[in-house]
Amino acid sequence: MKIFISADIEGVSGVATNQQLKTPAEYQRFRKLMTQDVNAAIEGAFNGGATEVVVADGHGNMSNIFIEDLDRRARLVSGNNRVMCQLEGLDDSFDGIMFIGHHGREAGSERTVISHTLAGICVNEMKINGQVVGETEMNAMVAGQFGVPAIMISGDDAYVSEVLETLPDVEAAVVKRGVDRFSAELLHPAVAQELIKEKAEKGVRKAKSMSPFKLASPVTFEIEFKGSNQALMTTTIPSVEMLSPKRITFTCPDIVTAYKHMWGCVIIAMTATNGVLGSVNA
Repeated sequence: MKIFISADIEGVSGVATNQQLKTPAEYQRFRKLMTQDVNAAIEGAFNGGATEVVVADGHGNMSNIFIEDLDRRARLVSGNNRVMCQLEGLDDSFDGIMFIGHHGREAGSERTVISHTLAGICVNEMKINGQVVGETEMNAMVAGQFGVPAIMISGDDAYVSEVLETLPDVEAAVVKRGVDRFSAELLHPAVAQELIKEKAEKGVRKAKSMSPFKLASPVTFEIEFKGSNQALMTTTIPSVEMLSPKRITFTCPDIVTAYKHMWGCVIIAMTATNGVLGSVNA
């Protein structure tokens, strides 16, 4: 049985504030905890019957996990030039996908720890076929096109509640209780990792009986950006239309194509945040 793990850091055990991820010494601590949480999921997956595990590092520069400390039975997708973003390496050969250390969406609960959707610098809200989504729901929809069910998640309680609205059958490891966007009541990492291992094993054991999320086609995205400059520059992609100064839309024949389209728009919007080519003097 082949399992894919998409790993982020904001929902990792021990993380409560953005400052912890931006201060160099603290960031190294949480890279270690991210690796440990992922290892717990890998161990649980193999305990549940997995024969192969691939992990995609999905936070920031997507090079956070310490490969030398990763469970040697798993393989790691690392590095940030990816067409499929947090799902690079996923295809129809997998039997289930887990989301470890993920977080709630930007437009979600006020108690979701370090909430954002893909790029906090530019994205305010995303909708797919009219439904507001976060990263986990969106990624699960993409996995569904490959016939891969979402089987397990880990993160804070508000994030878990958000995801269960769309994916009610996933196993969920709640590793902290959100108090505020930058505050949480935390389990000890060792306790959290035991819970992750337990839920990962359960998820793999029931993977064959779980159904992938099947999204109706065609697929329409709406993205609300934080600045009109960000939204406007995405219209350099011919199929993108403006709905308002900060909101765009586009339609694609399927979710995988739309996901790539979305990622391209987000890359452009991030680049446009402080002015495209603002530092170039050629």
